[in-house]
Amino acid sequence: MIEVRPGGRRRIDRVLAEGYVRNLVELPLTELRARRDEVAQEETDLSYLRRLLHARIDIVRAEQQRRSSGGETSIVDQLASILADNAVSSSPGQGRHQQLEPSRAGEHRRHAEALVGDVDLSDVSSLSEERLEGALKTYTEAESQVSLRRREVQSVMDTINGEIAARYRSGTASVDELISRERGRTGEGAQ
Repeated sequence: MIEVRPGGRRRIDRVLAEGYVRNLVELPLTELRARRDEVAQEETDLSYLRRLLHARIDIVRAEQQRRSSGGETSIVDQLASILADNAVSSSPGQGRHQQLEPSRAGEHRRHAEALVGDVDLSDVSSLSEERLEGALKTYTEAESQVSLRRREVQSVMDTINGEIAARYRSGTASVDELISRERGRTGEGAQ
């Protein structure tokens, strides 16, 4: 699903390139921060795609459960509950607080929709068992691949953050300089 292309120009290609975290000690702090920001944006985008896939998985599973229990309530009537359950039941230790918005939300939505292009989730009750099972398999495989890439990106983030923290511990980076820099950014935005 999400292939990393060596030498590719996409952000994920750069972030997961073999040399992206090589020789971090030689980079200026501004470059380290720029790389950290780039990695954070990629993690945000992957997390968004993962949430889209989880929602689709939950809808398909809810329809399967409705059928197996002989439920009368339509999935449309249950949709708010289905999606709310997904929003509050995250895996402990798997998420990070993200202040960024997905940069490619539309692209990710189209990608998730294209995974099972012939499955219309707007009326899952009309789908055959086989089509539901096929959709579930496709979505769960895609979610697994996205989660793998997300963990790889998080590992890159941890490596970069480790280098930044080491510089603060050793005194080669200054908290005062960071505060001054952040105040300068705030002042620029206020003008």
